[in-house]
Amino acid sequence: MQMIGATTLDELVRRLAEIVPPGLRETQRDVEQNLRAALNSTFAKLNLVTREEFEIQSALLARARTQLKALEAHVATLETQLAGEKPDSRNHKQEP
Repeated sequence: MQMIGATTLDELVRRLAEIVPPGLRETQRDVEQNLRAALNSTFAKLNLVTREEFEIQSALLARARTQLKALEAHVATLETQLAGEKPDSRNHKQEP
């Protein structure tokens, strides 16, 4: 997954428009619009995400990692407690 923002796209279009030969400078605005349309079309076909989407997913991942660590610690505590019990106390059935 890659990210591209509007400013990055604008910068790319500007740089590409600058390499247009001097004889075509008068049509630079048209060239920029055509480049922008072509790049937008190409980027739409790629697996790209916005910066906002990336930040949201990063935050969700960080939260999930924190929860996973807490659960792992809790399981380890329970396993320690379980290992400390006598074998008979877990399977011992009380008689009437």
